[in-house]
Amino acid sequence: MLKYRLTLGPVLIALFIGVIWLDESLRARGYHPGIAFTVLLLIVGIEAGRELAKIFRARAITTSVRVNALAVCTGLIASSFTTEELGQLSGTAIVCTAGAAVMILAMLFYSRNHTTEGVVAATAATLLAFVYVGMLGGFLVVLVKEYSGWVMLAVVLITKCYDIGAYFTGRYFGRHKLIPWLSPGKTWEGLVGGVATSALAGVAAAALASHTDTKLLPIEWWHGAAVGAIFGLIGQAGDLVASLLKRDAGLKDYSRALPGFGGIMDVADSPLLVAPVAYWVLLFFSVTPDGP
Repeated sequence: MLKYRLTLGPVLIALFIGVIWLDESLRARGYHPGIAFTVLLLIVGIEAGRELAKIFRARAITTSVRVNALAVCTGLIASSFTTEELGQLSGTAIVCTAGAAVMILAMLFYSRNHTTEGVVAATAATLLAFVYVGMLGGFLVVLVKEYSGWVMLAVVLITKCYDIGAYFTGRYFGRHKLIPWLSPGKTWEGLVGGVATSALAGVAAAALASHTDTKLLPIEWWHGAAVGAIFGLIGQAGDLVASLLKRDAGLKDYSRALPGFGGIMDVADSPLLVAPVAYWVLLFFSVTPDGP
């Protein structure tokens, strides 16, 4: 598994950076920010809808891959509008309307055979896909639009650094199980190592920001360390949420789409939960593309 991660990991990072570079190039030419990244997330969202449908079906909740994918994409688009884009419109109204539309569509779809059996469970599963992947994913798009793609990249990399630190620390020093009934492979030692790695990544991002015109994170190193630790802990919570869904379904991974990693959701689980936290952290520090 480590061999596949070391091979595929750099490819995924390069692809991610390439999309962000394309986005920022289009922004510099006057195009609307976030176009390329939104397209990428919509493609990822379709696969995420399929993987979630697999989880639900393992619990005898018959959901449609198409409806799940539509719910994810609808949540992604509805929650990705910025204040400047909305004008006189209410962001709350847009998200609530989208949620209501997804719920009604799901209820109509699952009762199309004139039966009520399983309709409530399938509709609830579709709404989970709408919120969990769609709305949380929309925060990543907002980070790109309101700040820059490089800010969003810093958030994701700091978050994923936790996984790297936790993996190697837990593998070589792990003795005490973190939550054995939920995720037997995770240890307290891995948690400490992961948080420390994310904190160091935050310090590195802060140092990089201090030497560039774009403030990726607060330039004080201790702010970077604190932000990194927070992202690492929230990212671990995101991973545990994924473990909860998979363990309930009796599955180890969401899918085998990414050898060594599992499925798309196995990679995206931590950044999804960190995204809204990152938005509020950056807002608290008043970080903008032109500096605080």
